Amino acid sequence: MYNPKVKNYQKEALKMRIAGADRYEVIQMLMEGAIEKMVMAKVTIESKNMEAKSDFLSKASSILIALRECLDFEIGGEVAENLYALYSYMIDRLIEANLKNDTAVVDEVIALIKDIKSAWDEIPHDVREKTLTENGMDANVD
Repeated sequence: MYNPKVKNYQKEALKMRIAGADRYEVIQMLMEGAIEKMVMAKVTIESKNMEAKSDFLSKASSILIALRECLDFEIGGEVAENLYALYSYMIDRLIEANLKNDTAVVDEVIALIKDIKSAWDEIPHDVREKTLTENGMDANVD
């Protein structure tokens, strides 16, 4: 699908971006990746490329599982519990989309993750830095 040199460049660029990112930025990148994989899944469903569809939905699901697994219930409390349930719902819906080749279900999950991401993106840098510092993490936020 991609030129191997372009794909390699993209992988290296992503490694560099992750290396300089704080925990908040990594979560943002994961959400962006999930959205990207779901958009690609929609394209492959529409073009009836079922092998690629399954691959993209599997990757999106894996990202959602990773997001769900990094929730901190001690710090996040009820918000973390609600996010856990929402991520679980989205994963279930992607399984359904994969089985039914349903782009509407993929659109539903994209909308949900975009809502979460927009809220995440609105966290002010000073709050992010304070939270990272209070929890013993390096805060390399600009």
